Amino acid sequence: MAFGEGIRGKRVFVTGHTGFKGSWLVMLLHRLGAKVTGYSLAPPTTPSLFDVARIRDLVDVHHEADIRDAARLAAAVCEARPDVMMHLAAQPLVRLSHREPLGTFSTNVVGTASVLDAIRGLSAPCAVVIVTSDKCYEPHDDGHPHDESDPMGGHDPYSASKGAAELVTSAYRRSYFPPTRLTEHGVQLATVRAGNVIGGGDWAEDRIVTDIVASLRSGQVVRLRNPESIRPWQHVLEPVYGYMTLACAMLKRPAAEWCTAWNFGPAGGDDLRVRELTEVFLAAWGEGAWESISDRHAPLETAALRLNVSRAIRSLPWMPQFSSVEAIQRTATWYRRFKDAPDTARDLCHTDIAAYERRLG
Repeated sequence: MAFGEGIRGKRVFVTGHTGFKGSWLVMLLHRLGAKVTGYSLAPPTTPSLFDVARIRDLVDVHHEADIRDAARLAAAVCEARPDVMMHLAAQPLVRLSHREPLGTFSTNVVGTASVLDAIRGLSAPCAVVIVTSDKCYEPHDDGHPHDESDPMGGHDPYSASKGAAELVTSAYRRSYFPPTRLTEHGVQLATVRAGNVIGGGDWAEDRIVTDIVASLRSGQVVRLRNPESIRPWQHVLEPVYGYMTLACAMLKRPAAEWCTAWNFGPAGGDDLRVRELTEVFLAAWGEGAWESISDRHAPLETAALRLNVSRAIRSLPWMPQFSSVEAIQRTATWYRRFKDAPDTARDLCHTDIAAYERRLG
């Protein structure tokens, strides 16, 4: 089916729409003709993509509120009566989770439960996509790719909170929305686990691209904490299109097969070390250097993280369109052009969206 088929005119409720990935998702939904209700805290950074790309103008209804406020969230969901729920709101930072573990667990676990309970209270059919993380898995010592059947785990508060969000979602699916009784309740409930997302407009602290751009703009050497760590780097459009492809499949042909977990990441073998990402970025930018500041006393992070995305490729009309190298190059180009013309942020995003859609054919 053509991408976005069936989404035009549909009511889509997006939590976390003021964030980096949420802003890209809203741009895509608006482009496809959906009616978007957004529910989120204020933009988490200054600057933010939500502000510089004027995402507020693309949202039909905007709620600035906390997903842990279950009563307010339930009222907003009831008012919106969504055909699709896209849950992105989260505390998304590993290192912040070490400093604020209780807030991380509260937002990522209790907040997810609040979203699911709001859907339960809706008592109406809905395609629900719960965004967790590739870090929800118990790490593999040998670094081989995770598939969706791997056990949940995580050695740090952020990773554990995402694994717990998966377990909460599974409990709601089994208790209230069993796929075997889909014709009775009409709620298709899926979770999606994306790799390390990069792209223009992310200014969150302790993110590799944010750190690189800040160093380049200040004329400093880029300092890498874990230069040998391997991650499934992907352009933000890869998972965003993946989430939308899954939601559209649910809308077009409701079925139990969608009600499971889905990995979205780069193609097999297309993962890079942190130092390799940095070198590609600096080459695309045209200047800069990096140095290692590895610290054995720093918070524990998984050395190698890879995803098996064969389920999504096999079962959905989705597959990665940008290689890891192209994703890095496009990200560097976005920030370089934004530095020279900050008022063109939305246009820069649409340039990448158009390039992605050309690949889709």
